[in-house]
Amino acid sequence: MNQLKSREPGPGAAPAALPGTLSEPLRAELIAFRRDLHMYPELGNQEFRTTAAVKARLEAAGLRPKVLPGGTGLICDIGTWDGRRPMLAIRADLDALPIPDTKTVAYRSTEPHRAHACGHDVHTTTVLGAGLVMAELARQGRLPAPVRLLFQPAEEVLPGGAADAVAAGVLDGVGRIIAVHCDPRVDVGKIGLRAGPITSACDRLEITLDGPGGHTARPHLTTDLVTAAARIATDVPAVLARRVDARSGLSVTWGRIESGHAPNVIPQRAELSGTVRCLDLPTWHEAPDLVHAAIDEIATLHRAKSTVDYVRGVPPVVNDPVVTELLRDAMTARRGPYAVEGTEQSLGGEDFSWYLEHVPGAMARLGVRTPGDTRVRDLHAGDFDVDERAIAAGVELFTAAALIDADPASVKS
Repeated sequence: MNQLKSREPGPGAAPAALPGTLSEPLRAELIAFRRDLHMYPELGNQEFRTTAAVKARLEAAGLRPKVLPGGTGLICDIGTWDGRRPMLAIRADLDALPIPDTKTVAYRSTEPHRAHACGHDVHTTTVLGAGLVMAELARQGRLPAPVRLLFQPAEEVLPGGAADAVAAGVLDGVGRIIAVHCDPRVDVGKIGLRAGPITSACDRLEITLDGPGGHTARPHLTTDLVTAAARIATDVPAVLARRVDARSGLSVTWGRIESGHAPNVIPQRAELSGTVRCLDLPTWHEAPDLVHAAIDEIATLHRAKSTVDYVRGVPPVVNDPVVTELLRDAMTARRGPYAVEGTEQSLGGEDFSWYLEHVPGAMARLGVRTPGDTRVRDLHAGDFDVDERAIAAGVELFTAAALIDADPASVKS
């Protein structure tokens, strides 16, 4: 099968200046592959079927993928690395979410409480498709430099499977890394780009307050934990707002406050749970100490003993400007400048950030909205779905980025 047949560009697009567009048979195969993943979603570190499906297809293309030590996720090099010029890595995430699929499509999830509601099935399929196209280019002697495909498990599980993947050596020999994330606010055929922070840091916070308890008629003789918990809930965010630059966006938001069982009994324990988010990397590094200090001060004021479990989540994804321009050049070479638009920094977290602690990289927002569709679709919602033409756009973006990264002179002005 000829996987490199050119297609006509869309209205307003520049003619394809690079090899590596999809044939119609491969395009149809990838859509079917994505739908299969969508029907059989697997949670973080349980992606055995998904890993096996990707591995089998890469092996059928003559490649030699390697499963990661945990048994899920894999890497696959296309071409032979000579140990000198670092490789470009292209990353996908494999896992689904523990929520029901509420759509009424033929490829709806077969698992009652699992769904690909964040687009990881699309991410996986685009990286697989890019690998198949680049494997054909390599056989033809038209892939100028080796590329590593990285299929990562457990992106949705804090602190993210990327940290484990890095520890397993997936970045050995890698000089830069790229990825996409589905965005239902961007039209299909386009990508959203932003140099610098594109997601936010997200940590988890668990607080336990202890005291002797007592009667509500005599709060002065004990520790009023309900009041202490209420003051922590309201005062910690206020204190932090005066201790960091407002532009850092450091915020504490509570998801659970629990204490007591009777109206006339002051309880011996109170619990609060929430998240800590911030927009920039320096503040994320300072956040644990700042949050601990604010909690201790307010708890001490109310004579409560506090225990704080601050669970590190993920730092913000900070797109490297040079790699961001690589993605811009790649999409422009494929579909013209109209296919690239700016995007805002999201308050969501993404463990792609762990790779960027080691090598420069960038993530693009992959448009999955059908032009003219006025329905409001959001990530992590049971009705989330995509315009599957996004798969071809993602494949073409990745293959163009690999070719341009190896030979910058190939970019057409």
